[in-house]
Amino acid sequence: MKISDVKKNAFAMPLTSPSYPPGPYRFVNREFLVITYRTDPDALSRVLPEPLTFDEPLVKYEFIRMPDSTGFGDYTESGQVIPCKFNGVAGGYVHSMFLNDDAPIAGGREIWGFPKKFAEPSLSVVKDTLVGTLDYSGQRIATATMGYKHRALDLDQVRKSLLAPNFMLKIIPHVDCTPRICELVRYYLEDLTVKGAWEGPGALALFPHALADVAELPVLEVKSAVHILTDLTLGLGEVVHDYMKD
Repeated sequence: MKISDVKKNAFAMPLTSPSYPPGPYRFVNREFLVITYRTDPDALSRVLPEPLTFDEPLVKYEFIRMPDSTGFGDYTESGQVIPCKFNGVAGGYVHSMFLNDDAPIAGGREIWGFPKKFAEPSLSVVKDTLVGTLDYSGQRIATATMGYKHRALDLDQVRKSLLAPNFMLKIIPHVDCTPRICELVRYYLEDLTVKGAWEGPGALALFPHALADVAELPVLEVKSAVHILTDLTLGLGEVVHDYMKD
């Protein structure tokens, strides 16, 4: 293979059989269960990287069901998003993500820097309850429950909240294990349609784990529980802060 061919085809690993196709990535019937809770502000300060800041010590614990996604297929995801601000603009910092599909793990980490790890999340309706669970290495580390579709929400307001910027820390090591890339990346959801949104009573239990410690941001008080059904496109990212230049 000639050098020109390598440069032409090298958009992802491995070179001759990439784990995912080039974007954009469209999601149909993407379903969210989001439990917003109050946590320990000192614990939050330890994990939220500067220059991001927070006003209130809140965390959004999410379970996301994705039955139809371009290039990534059918999978489920779970993790924590921290409401934050960047240069005074409100958004969300993606702190942890756990999912059960190799392609979006590889694509998410390589393109945007999503903090994705392999685990076994689930989101389903059990009689009158929407139930999200997350198992890592055979151990239950998160369980969320919500009363199913108790009260409808204003779809325009929900859509507006989902259009806020999202941030993550992209880290790629050099061959000697020193950081070669360390960047704060911002992305947005695009072409967003909210098909339905509901609120209801919610509960969340988190359990410590040596390799997936979602409980390091403890649940002190559940503030809200929402259930959202959408179609959307995952927008590609942009670098807003380069830690290697500091």
